[in-house]
Amino acid sequence: MEVIESRKQMQERAESLRLAGHTVALVPTMGFLHEGHLELMKVGKRHSDKLIISIFVNPTQFGPSEDLGKYPRDTEGDLEKARKVGVDFVFLPSTQEMYPEGYQTRLQVERVTQHLCGISRPGHFEGVATVVAKLLNITKPHMAIFGQKDFQQLTVISRMVMDLNMDIQIIGVPTVREPDGLAMSSRNKFLSPEERESALSLRKSLDLAGEMFMEGERGARVIKKAIESLILSHPHTEIDYVTLCDPVTLEDVETLTDETLLALAVRVGTTRLIDNRVLCKGSDQIISRS
Repeated sequence: MEVIESRKQMQERAESLRLAGHTVALVPTMGFLHEGHLELMKVGKRHSDKLIISIFVNPTQFGPSEDLGKYPRDTEGDLEKARKVGVDFVFLPSTQEMYPEGYQTRLQVERVTQHLCGISRPGHFEGVATVVAKLLNITKPHMAIFGQKDFQQLTVISRMVMDLNMDIQIIGVPTVREPDGLAMSSRNKFLSPEERESALSLRKSLDLAGEMFMEGERGARVIKKAIESLILSHPHTEIDYVTLCDPVTLEDVETLTDETLLALAVRVGTTRLIDNRVLCKGSDQIISRS
C-alpha cells in the first residue's frame, strides 16, 4: 500500500494507472475508519482492480459552530485498517495541499441542497461538492463509492457528476449498522451509554415508519407525528428534522407514493446523528448512479 500526500504525485500515479489499463475506484473518507468505511472499500475492490482511498477532514464543509476541531482522528489506525482491506493507494493530503494560499473556488449544487441537512447547515454541501470534485480530479477514478447513510450527500454528488458530465460512476452502498441497529458513524464515539440508548430511537423510527406504511398509512403528517413522539420519548434527544420526501428531488411530500425517502437528523446530547430509509422499495441494495 502506497501513501501519497502530494496532489501532483497522486495525479501522476492515477494517470499511470489508467494508461496501464487498470480500473480505478475511489473511496473518499474523513478518516477515523469504521466497518462502514471498510464495506465501501470492499465494494470498491469488487468493482475495480486498483483501489484508492482518501483521508482528509475537509474544513470547508464545517460551519463556524460545528465540530471540526473535535472531529476524531486516528491516522495510524486508519492506515492499518486500509492495509488489511487491501487498499492500493491512500491519498493523505494536508489542508494546505488541498486549499493552497489564494484558493477561491467553490462549487454549488442548487436545488437538492436546499432540503434536509442543507437547511440547518448552510454552506455544508458547497464544501462537500467542492472537495469531492477536487478529489475526483486528483485521483481520476472510473468510479467512486459512497454510503447511503448520508443519502443527501450521495444525491448531491450524483447530481454534480451528472450535471458536469464527469465520466465517473457513482455507487451507493447500504448503511452498515452496529449489532444494536445504530448506523455506524465516526461520531458515535461521543455518545455516553445513556445517550447511545436514546440514539437507537432513530432506527426504531425507521422500523415504525416501515410498519405504518405496510399497514396502509400514506399520510406524511401522521407518520412524522408518530416518529417525532417516539424520538422525543427518549432522553437527551432534539430533532433537527424528520422528513418524508421524494428520493430524487428531496422535496417534501404530503402523501407517500411508490418510493418515499424517510430522512432523520437528531441531536442526541451534543452529537448530531442522521439516518434514513427508502420506504416502499427498501434500501438494502447497492444503488448505482452514473
